[in-house]
Amino acid sequence: MNTDNVGAHPRLGVRLLDEDGRAGLRPELREVVEYRKSGLSLNWIVGCPLDCGYCVRHLFGNFDMKVPRALTSDEEAVDALVSHRFFRPHLTPVQLLNRATDPMLPAVKPHLMRVLRMLDEHGLTNHVLVITRWRVTPEDCAVLNTLRTLKVTLLITYSGIEDTRIEPVDSAIAAASLKTAFAHADRYRVVLYWRPIVPGLNDSDAHLDRALRLGAHAHATVFTGLFYRDRIRDYYRAHGLPEPYGEVARRKVFPETLERRILAAAGRYEGGGPLFRKTSCGVAYAHGVADYNGHFGIRELCDICPAVQRARCAAGCSRPHRVVVEGMATRLGGALVEVTDRAAVVAGLDEQRRYLMQHSLGFQVHDVTRPHLPRRHGRADLGWPTPPAQTGESA
Repeated sequence: MNTDNVGAHPRLGVRLLDEDGRAGLRPELREVVEYRKSGLSLNWIVGCPLDCGYCVRHLFGNFDMKVPRALTSDEEAVDALVSHRFFRPHLTPVQLLNRATDPMLPAVKPHLMRVLRMLDEHGLTNHVLVITRWRVTPEDCAVLNTLRTLKVTLLITYSGIEDTRIEPVDSAIAAASLKTAFAHADRYRVVLYWRPIVPGLNDSDAHLDRALRLGAHAHATVFTGLFYRDRIRDYYRAHGLPEPYGEVARRKVFPETLERRILAAAGRYEGGGPLFRKTSCGVAYAHGVADYNGHFGIRELCDICPAVQRARCAAGCSRPHRVVVEGMATRLGGALVEVTDRAAVVAGLDEQRRYLMQHSLGFQVHDVTRPHLPRRHGRADLGWPTPPAQTGESA
């Protein structure tokens, strides 16, 4: 694994893909801006040498693309984001380079910093999430601390997985980056992104203890499970890797017993940062604001949140008026089914339009065909007991 052999451009660091290279990418990977749950995702560079076996790059068919290449210039990337039909200044959360590369790779990092500076020069106050498992240096922190208006969060991905066939990157790199980023944090915030946690792989008592202790070096800790889709399972089988689950699932897999063990371990441990089930909850807490994804209506999500954060969300999140939600759903080409204390339920809207509604309203918006069952927290059914009856309630 050579993270420095990235075909550096003499000025930019990453070369632009030529027409043939772009044509070989799937259409969804050629889309520089995509709306995802944690915000508009800006991915103008693709390709990564880190080789994590469970990477979502499998889903885009470019896992074998090891050398980062640019789809556009940095300036064009910023223009594509701020002119996107769903972008709202000071409101829409943004993710940078979270789909097909690691933003802290040596050749990619200068592009990340340039785009952050350009967005900051716009005077934007949006949340900006940067997810990495690679090296963060004091020099990187100094640059991030010069940003004036953006709410930047570094989410340091740490798993503690020791099987190098599944995760070749030593988790000690992420642990060191977390400590460095936290020690130098001023204008930005740091979240320990503890993921993926997989039964039998990195969930021993020792694994849990190490991760919880790392939480002392972060403003918040978010824990979550594994995306186990068809293409990821195919990769595991082709390479003789131990399959973590007997089935695949659309949503992240995180068994109930595993969550209970983590919460019990956290309850016995003093000194770590607060735990959160959802990314936006941890990010919002780190910045001292209400959750921009409006999870507060789903109260069982909040039972592990600090009281101060529950108070912020109670003040900042409220059930929207049905007329407002109905008008928005109709304008976006769908229909409102109902508004409950937990979520607005809609029909006929894809994820991007639902997320636009969710961030605009500060309230959960669910698809009627994909109900969120109580206490599952939007996770896959694997590892959870069968509900006694389907009440139609979305959670």
